[in-house]
Amino acid sequence: MDYREIVRTLPHRYPFLLIDRVVEFEAGKRIVAIKNVTANEPFFSGHFPGHPVMPGVLILEALAQTGAVLALKMIGTLEGRMVYLAGIDGARFRRAVVPGDQLRLTMELVQARSRSCRMAGRAEVDGQLAAQAEILSALVDPVAP
Repeated sequence: MDYREIVRTLPHRYPFLLIDRVVEFEAGKRIVAIKNVTANEPFFSGHFPGHPVMPGVLILEALAQTGAVLALKMIGTLEGRMVYLAGIDGARFRRAVVPGDQLRLTMELVQARSRSCRMAGRAEVDGQLAAQAEILSALVDPVAP
């Protein structure tokens, strides 16, 4: 999936869309996405000046967005449902993610139900584990503005 298909699938937009490409996809099982981390990301100006580090919560959000693509492809985006982050278990951060890194985001389906799914996620840079977590997502009908 390229960027255009990702924005047709997810409601997120810049600066909060945190995946650039899907490089592997096994329907109902597994997905791998790429996030190219660049020095001009808006969060780097304050996190931290002179020592830019991607915030851990945004690494987890990138994993959650990757999992949302898998979930939406399972149920079909035409149903109009959205995927909300409902929980994070066992989050661990193993190395800093800095400008110039390429995050490889892998999400594997652990359990799927009609209104939720649980996925195991890994974020890696150059084959090194940067972060991992189990992410629970809720499948919801969108709320009218």
